[in-house]
Amino acid sequence: MGTCRLASGLALVGIYVLFVVSCNPGPIVDTPRPGSPGKAAAGPELTLDPSTTSTLSGTVTLDGTPPPPRLINMSADPACQQMHPKPLSYADVVTGPNEGLADVAIYIRSGLGNYHFEAPADAVRLNQQGCLYSPVVLALMVGQRLELHNSDTTYHNVHSISRIDASWNETDPPGVSVFKVFAQPEFAIPIVCNVHPWMHSYVFVFDNPYFAVTDASGKFAWRNLPPGTYKIEAWHQRYGMLDQSLTVAPNTSPSISFVYHADSAPH
Repeated sequence: MGTCRLASGLALVGIYVLFVVSCNPGPIVDTPRPGSPGKAAAGPELTLDPSTTSTLSGTVTLDGTPPPPRLINMSADPACQQMHPKPLSYADVVTGPNEGLADVAIYIRSGLGNYHFEAPADAVRLNQQGCLYSPVVLALMVGQRLELHNSDTTYHNVHSISRIDASWNETDPPGVSVFKVFAQPEFAIPIVCNVHPWMHSYVFVFDNPYFAVTDASGKFAWRNLPPGTYKIEAWHQRYGMLDQSLTVAPNTSPSISFVYHADSAPH
């Protein structure tokens, strides 16, 4: 297991930070977006050998006390305000037992050979419910369908701020699902609602199945990982990126852990 480092990533946000601050003054954090995904290794396509693959397990934890939630002002839309008669708060840092940290995207930044993976047939749903996006962070594969579903009785607008794939800006009527497919890998694509500026989510798109988004346990696992030396990256919307190098030997059960620190300055 290699050395873990924190990447500031400030140069990665550039114009995007200015855009979001001016157009989306809700509880979105100016988070560094990982750079463009690395291209697949050159050469002939490789085939996974099940006799040599491994299962990688990992945890992501937070050291320290999470910041307090922030109140969301939904007065701009009476329909949203009626869904929440009591003041609603938003926490961009969610923890669980044993300091597990939720909503962290984990993925292979580099080191995976020239393998080809088919996208799952099942769609991944981004729900709009209670005038909020759920989940806050989601991940899927190139070619896999993203379902944008509106469970509310009011209209929403789903706007992707993409740097690689084509951006889109869709009106989503009540009770309707709109489907989108990404053609290229891209990390931390902001999804906002131009009607409700407090709504935001992030979408990660991969060309391989070795990724996860943690729940409050902070745990994740990848099965059928081929042997190799990998750079594995973790991304959190408030605390930014951590990465480690890890060598996976054939037919083993390695583990990895990432630790964020609550007193780190937000990115």
